[in-house]
Amino acid sequence: MAKRESIYTKDVILVMIASFCFMFSNMYCNPLINGYAQKLGASSTFAGIIAGMMSLVAMFLRPIAGNMTDRFSKYRLASIGGLLSFIGVSGYVLAPNSGLLMLFRLINGTGYVLCTVCMTTWLASLVPLSHVGEAMGMYGIMNALAMAFAPAVSINLYQVIGYRHAIIISAVSALLVAIIVQFVSDRSVPKNKLRSNQLGHIKIIQKNTLPVAAMTALFAIPYFATQADIVTYVEQRHLTIAVGAYFMIYAAVLLVIRLCLRTKFDAVRFGKWLIASLIANIFYLIMLSIMQTNWEMALAAAGMAMGYGIIYSVCQSTALMLAPQGEQGLASSTFFLGIDIGMTLGPILGGLIDEHLPLKAFYPVMLIIVPVIFIIYLADRKELNSAVSRH
Repeated sequence: MAKRESIYTKDVILVMIASFCFMFSNMYCNPLINGYAQKLGASSTFAGIIAGMMSLVAMFLRPIAGNMTDRFSKYRLASIGGLLSFIGVSGYVLAPNSGLLMLFRLINGTGYVLCTVCMTTWLASLVPLSHVGEAMGMYGIMNALAMAFAPAVSINLYQVIGYRHAIIISAVSALLVAIIVQFVSDRSVPKNKLRSNQLGHIKIIQKNTLPVAAMTALFAIPYFATQADIVTYVEQRHLTIAVGAYFMIYAAVLLVIRLCLRTKFDAVRFGKWLIASLIANIFYLIMLSIMQTNWEMALAAAGMAMGYGIIYSVCQSTALMLAPQGEQGLASSTFFLGIDIGMTLGPILGGLIDEHLPLKAFYPVMLIIVPVIFIIYLADRKELNSAVSRH
């Protein structure tokens, strides 16, 4: 049997490294921005608005970024996105007050939108369609590692050197994105140029990927609620556990799982991944509800990796497989719109539960996503399960 040619070319590896730097830059600032805004004079409410501005900007700009990705070079958009992120984060360091901090948050958010959409689509264009699932799995590993390590580094570092100096690390990481993509040979220029009378026509969503985006948003709600509230949740329950290790365990387990399953993402039907992920989500939400020790916390983190961590990559690759070739960027933006909705609703839902329900109900209430996700799947299971055969 002939040895399978590796999909990990120089261009693929460079795009993955650039995506790691980009995600590291954004996730690095997220735990710091609220406290930093208050230090610059913002009220608690305004600081919260500043912190949430990135996901709000993302929801409005996703369709534009998706259309641009299908019409322009991915290299050009990634370069612009990296530079905008660099300008935005550099502005955090220099901002004298919270008003200007808000302005630079908007600039950073615009760069964030461009990079998330175009780099995902760029990577997918660099591998054969039959290996998009594997590529998205490895891409997801890079993102997951950045999402786990960046907050851990920033939280520990700012306590030693202060907010401004700590944020410089994020600015450097954003600048590396713009530098690294210069060395990618395939600039991914769309082959089918649009006619002039089509340039004004902008689609908001890629309709084939809507069910995937809806399920992605629902899976993301407990994930981002946990990211925002797990430290407070542990404090309110007076638990003596090393909660700072939660997302590190999540990242380590996810790395092992995705490396072991990397070739399966292109062969296993969507429904099997979904059922496994729903079971894992039920497990980790129950573990977080009953946890008393580090062991239960570790089991919850592992369950989250097997649930949200896996379905994230499956939904991302399925969205690209379901979309026509000329709407890959729009499909990517529709998928990330689901992430944006989950990122926004998760902390909001967590705050509402914390304020109006007993603490013990915090995670059990989130189990409501399970039947809703399954209903969406049942309504579109034929299309979703056919995605892996569209190679």
